[in-house]
Amino acid sequence: MKRPKPIQGFKKLVHRRPAINEVVREPTAGGIVFRRDPNKNNAVEILLIQDAKNRWTIPKGHIEVGEVAKDTAQREIGEETGLTNVRVMGWLGKINFRYRRQQSLVLMTTDIFLVEARGNTDSLKPEDWMNGIKWFSANEALDKIEYEDIEKIILLGLKKIRTS
Repeated sequence: MKRPKPIQGFKKLVHRRPAINEVVREPTAGGIVFRRDPNKNNAVEILLIQDAKNRWTIPKGHIEVGEVAKDTAQREIGEETGLTNVRVMGWLGKINFRYRRQQSLVLMTTDIFLVEARGNTDSLKPEDWMNGIKWFSANEALDKIEYEDIEKIILLGLKKIRTS
């Protein structure tokens, strides 16, 4: 088969992706997990996980059939961090984003809750797919977080922590 010539001024042919055939809605939930460090005048620290693409984010995951968002957040935090002694303090907000998965447009919504870690918060057990998990000072967490919408919700969570 003879290759078509590129348009003058272009170095190669541009290939279009296949058309989107379906729209998929994926509800998820997660949490802004925090603790107070007694060794640092009860300073607030935020737990972030590092995904497989080295982006720092919050623990979150898909809502299972019959599950409510609050329960999903608590379950996913336990699965992704090993923290099971947590208190879900309240709902902070919802973020929406979309991405393409082959021939599908995925519309993801994430309900985010403020979650206090209790007990031995140093005993973290990350899942195998993670590249990292770490407690950060509030300012460090805001610097590390890769997503602007999650950064805004962290700020809202910090405000609620200060007033509680």
